[in-house]
Amino acid sequence: MDLETLRAFKQAEYEEAADGYRAAGDMAMAAKDTIDIKITSGIRAELKGKAAEAALGELKELSKNFHYAQTECGLVSTALNGFAFDLGAAKRKLDAAISDAQAAGCTVNPNGSVTFPPGAKPGADKTADGGTVTGSAGGTETSDAIERQAINIHPNPHYGKALGFANRIADALKEATEADAKWAPKLRALKADDDLKVTDRDWTDTKSDMDSVLRTADPYLDSIKAPPKDGTPYQNAEWWKGLTPQQRADYLSVHPGALGAMNGLPSDVRDEANRMVLAETKAAYRLELDGMPKEPTKFAPNPNGGYPMAMITPEWREWHEKYGERKAKLENVMKGMDAIQARFDRTGEKGLPEAYLLGFDPVGLDDGKVILANGNPDTADHVAVYVPGTFAGIEAIGEGHDHGDIGRGERLWSEAQSLAPTQEFATITWLDYNAPDGVITQATSGKYAEEGGPRLYDFLQGNRAAQEAVDGAPSHTTVIGHSYGSTVVGVAAQSGSWKDPQVANDFVFAGSPGVQADHAGDLGVKPDHVWAMGAPWNDQVVRQGGRFVGLGDNWTIPTDDSFGGNIMQSDAGNHSEFFDADSLSLRNQAAVIAGHYERVALE
Repeated sequence: MDLETLRAFKQAEYEEAADGYRAAGDMAMAAKDTIDIKITSGIRAELKGKAAEAALGELKELSKNFHYAQTECGLVSTALNGFAFDLGAAKRKLDAAISDAQAAGCTVNPNGSVTFPPGAKPGADKTADGGTVTGSAGGTETSDAIERQAINIHPNPHYGKALGFANRIADALKEATEADAKWAPKLRALKADDDLKVTDRDWTDTKSDMDSVLRTADPYLDSIKAPPKDGTPYQNAEWWKGLTPQQRADYLSVHPGALGAMNGLPSDVRDEANRMVLAETKAAYRLELDGMPKEPTKFAPNPNGGYPMAMITPEWREWHEKYGERKAKLENVMKGMDAIQARFDRTGEKGLPEAYLLGFDPVGLDDGKVILANGNPDTADHVAVYVPGTFAGIEAIGEGHDHGDIGRGERLWSEAQSLAPTQEFATITWLDYNAPDGVITQATSGKYAEEGGPRLYDFLQGNRAAQEAVDGAPSHTTVIGHSYGSTVVGVAAQSGSWKDPQVANDFVFAGSPGVQADHAGDLGVKPDHVWAMGAPWNDQVVRQGGRFVGLGDNWTIPTDDSFGGNIMQSDAGNHSEFFDADSLSLRNQAAVIAGHYERVALE
């Protein structure tokens, strides 16, 4: 890059272009939200039939296109800001060198050389002629030593200053040239295919683009204040509040995974970040599955007759050793991702509100991480956080009776909303701990709750911080633990110190084997805000089982009279029916969520 080009560079023009791409991305996001929240939810609520299904299918693809456009525009915006930052730094160095040269009576020439005037060193007999010097970028110890020697020998005192200015100009031009060469291919690469279909390959390319921009934009991104290391949710919230809209957008474009997992940030920000990660992960997993060789025939007849009648083929053994475990893992996570997408697609059905993906990690904590909300927890009057128990995992989060653990959160929302139609509710399915995978082998240990409880407490603190950032007041919050999930909730309730703000108003335990506490008053709320229920068989099996596994400090479980909380009536026929639609068990939980305590049926 030459001097005149760098002098003519206007950083503001590129930053305005970055703003333009960000605005285009915002418009794409608004279009996507309009499709997902208003149009498709309206169709689902009002229309049925093949035509409606066909329209929903087309709208779903259009929404994906807008989401892709939003993501790519965000990356282009960040890249332009990074380019402008790098070139701007070089231009400021050039401008400073030129200004200093002119102040010293030197002239900077169009080719970057510097002309210095005549002058005489102290004690010299005559004035030395002026001249012109050309600088060199960089420099080594040897070259610097040679320059110092030349300056000492030269009869003109202006020579050394001019050479210094010329070197500074050369350094600035070199820095600008390197930045231009660095960014040119990155910016050219930020373009989509020339078709109207967003494919899995497009999304994996987006992940590649994100990594590329992240590496290249290091100097610019380093200029943005980093989030606090191991920050509390309140520190995270303050950090986010202190960023400009452009800085937030740039950080989101290259760090969606980090922001999506950061407690204390607004729910809409976490949702957008996690949806990016979800789309990229889903595309990458599908491509990997499609790229695997077809599974060979597993069994072949025994060539010698007799038993076994069929034998495992060598081809299958080789395939299974190489691909079997990985394929099963990918397919399990795909089930969970499909369940999350299915919840997105149910928005509007039976009045279901918009879903917010507050946490997503396909491999985190062994079983995968999913935190999914019905409604916005930041603005809701009442929030319920449901924690599932043993066997919970990403692969099964939408499976089983009526959409599994995701469906339980939906039914809690619907039932609570029906009790107070004029108020706003949000219910959250929280799976951010390594749930036990066996009853006797793992659920008899408290270690899973001891690891997960503080994580749940941190999440609850983050909810409160995000709520207070909206209107200064937290929502009424109920935390519901089912089975081993109640043990996690019990540990979370005892994780904070007396200095911390209260993170929950009510605790509900369903089919609990123990909450690592002997009394309701140990959980940080008044005993009359602790609620528990069991099923008919549960009174014997889980009650005795709770004493067997020892998940209460002194073999105490919440449905014991001695525990001191409220014991609610339950019509659950077994351990999995506490959340069934139109059940007394569900209505009791909804009454607590809505703060309608007088409607709770007690034993």
